[in-house]
Amino acid sequence: MQFSKPKLSFSQIINMNVGFFGIQYSFGLQQSAVNPIYDFLGASPDEIPLLNLAGPMTGLLVQPIIGAMSDKTWSPRFGRRKPYFLIGAIMCSLALFAYPFSSSLWMAAGLLWILDVGNNTAMEPYRAFIADKLDASQQPTGFQAQSFFTGLGQTLSNLSIAIFPAIFVGTAGALPTWVYASFFLGAVCSIGSILWSTSRTPEIPPSEEELEEMKRNPLNVFSPFIDIFSAIRDMPKVMWQLSLVYLFQWYALFCYWQNSSKSVALSVWNATPKDNPDLYSQAVSWTGWVNGWYNVVMFLVAFSLARFAKQYSAKIVHAFCLVLAGIGFVAFSMVQNKFMLFPAITGFGIGWASMMGIPYLIVVSEIPKERYGVYMGIINMMIVIPMLIQTLTFGYILKNFLNNDPRNAIMFAGVLLLIAAIATVMIKAKKADTDVKIPMGGGH
Repeated sequence: MQFSKPKLSFSQIINMNVGFFGIQYSFGLQQSAVNPIYDFLGASPDEIPLLNLAGPMTGLLVQPIIGAMSDKTWSPRFGRRKPYFLIGAIMCSLALFAYPFSSSLWMAAGLLWILDVGNNTAMEPYRAFIADKLDASQQPTGFQAQSFFTGLGQTLSNLSIAIFPAIFVGTAGALPTWVYASFFLGAVCSIGSILWSTSRTPEIPPSEEELEEMKRNPLNVFSPFIDIFSAIRDMPKVMWQLSLVYLFQWYALFCYWQNSSKSVALSVWNATPKDNPDLYSQAVSWTGWVNGWYNVVMFLVAFSLARFAKQYSAKIVHAFCLVLAGIGFVAFSMVQNKFMLFPAITGFGIGWASMMGIPYLIVVSEIPKERYGVYMGIINMMIVIPMLIQTLTFGYILKNFLNNDPRNAIMFAGVLLLIAAIATVMIKAKKADTDVKIPMGGGH
């Protein structure tokens, strides 16, 4: 039986998404601080992709399983999605607290695996949480609120990387003291923001039909895997089309995150981690400012993209944003003035805002509501499989075709984003008019 979901005010939509802030603060540290930490611990450039294997592997395994489990979970006291938020946030906080004490490359890599399991456990149900809680008129606002908090969380994490080296000087153990400050702050944000959202946002109970289905097919050790394979078998065509976009899009992003600091160090300071670690530290700090800027752009434009998606269709908006991001990456790889990095990366900030919300509007109307969790997990598989391919292949490509030059890696990423834009335009959704006609939710 269908029923109308209650309309939420804008502040209620913001409150329910505050937890995304802590998750994305943690992801921001992973994107901007973990690879420099690997550099400080002696990793060579072609080892970096393999050391980042934790991200795609845990996303591939954890998110669809957690999504399928949350579809079959209901507790009148704890809810459906919120138990997974809390478990993931606790894991994240513990891993973030321990990370600065890494004394070797492989200790850091091992803690990254734990951190990624926690992040993926907390993040996966959040997409389904939006679809559960909001009706079609408010889903654009809900998904773009997650883009807003992604930008805010990652902005602050990058600012900590940029500012803390000037405040926390020196080293402690194998790593600079600013690493401790950034990661300790991340640990507090991770658990604190999740507790804020879970305490202020009640979940909508499943319908009687859904509860009966849970009784007939209860959660067990095999059910998540059965549900995942069943969902893939029945997957809407539009999701297969989106997977091609994601192949190029997310491969490109991993190339950028792995190589941005080293690209800036070479293009602006003509330095490498081995030849001049002091100048490289300056490059890492400056890259923190640059990455902070693209996240500022992200949260500034996030809600306006939802309006453009209503007016022009979600796929056109996403394709346009990918073009801006691709051009920005190509420019980023060539500029030699450190201040010109900011206009270059602005295009990626707009693209990043779209990537974190708009594609879900393309597919959400074709996903059955009782399977939101597992399908959001499968969408994440479309994200992490390209990342997994990248970690296994890009070291070879970088070494043999791109001269082991991180600037070439960024340019390569820009070309891939332009290809992703073409693939986006080619998407033909079964309900092609749905993403045009979604009205915007407001504060009522």
